Amino acid sequence: MRHDKLDRELTLMLLLTENRRYTVDQLCQRLEISRRSLYYYLDFFRDNGFVVEKQGTTYRLDKSSVFFTKLFRTVHFTEDEAITMRRLLDHVSGNSLQVQHLKKKLEVLYDLNILDDLQLREQQVQVISVIYDAIKYHRCVILRGYSSGHSQTKRDRMVEPFMFLSNNNEIRAYEPSSGMNKTFRLSRMEGAELLSDEWNHEHEHRQFYTDIFHFSDERLMPVSVQLDRLAYNLLVEEYPKSAAYIAPCEGDPDHWLLQTDVCSYAGIGRFVLGLFDNVRPLGDEGFLDYLRSKIEGMKTPELL
Repeated sequence: MRHDKLDRELTLMLLLTENRRYTVDQLCQRLEISRRSLYYYLDFFRDNGFVVEKQGTTYRLDKSSVFFTKLFRTVHFTEDEAITMRRLLDHVSGNSLQVQHLKKKLEVLYDLNILDDLQLREQQVQVISVIYDAIKYHRCVILRGYSSGHSQTKRDRMVEPFMFLSNNNEIRAYEPSSGMNKTFRLSRMEGAELLSDEWNHEHEHRQFYTDIFHFSDERLMPVSVQLDRLAYNLLVEEYPKSAAYIAPCEGDPDHWLLQTDVCSYAGIGRFVLGLFDNVRPLGDEGFLDYLRSKIEGMKTPELL
């Protein structure tokens, strides 16, 4: 029935506008549909003017889509209004349930992660506000008095910032003078100045990811492993974020399937090799080759 399809389309729309990203398998599991049906719904959204963003193996709906723009103008606060409200709520004393409820509602509707858990001086708050505007409006920024441990210098740096990292203590930005994407720490900046210059090198910007094993890189690689109960418990306890990428194996209550993207095989490789009797690596081939090379390396005479 069309009613059933509409219900799934609306549920999918809600999932894709949350402030998190879902993989294809996670979406199929939540909606109890096939991959083919999911791609059909995504094409339906695109055909009707929605901006469907794909990042690695995950999807989301861009809230700048025409439909959302019209809806938000009618019933929602602007992002600036939402940020102001969040800042006001952060200064409310006590631990009121109403305040916590309002914060949760704002987090669901708006991307306010850059304001979370910030124990910063007013200077750093000003820097974050400037960089947030630069990312939002695709503008350049001068990082005033940036102290670099790598080059042992302290100078102004003109950059194109495009994302926050490490609980908002760092930014990822493209530096035109060096032609490189770099990570800059907020604590090393004396200030930030928003420029009128728009980004000229957006095609050079590279997303920077941190996987569930705390490794970071500009690329993501898919991995898939089967876990027994011991491996499942240890993985979730050591890496709590992994729980979002684990699902029970169908028809087998004693095994679980981990499917995620990693920035390096080192983190998950250490886990698999350390619990080889409890973990069954399934893919991809790059990961399997990595494990084979590690196991072969353990046979060298130096280790005997």
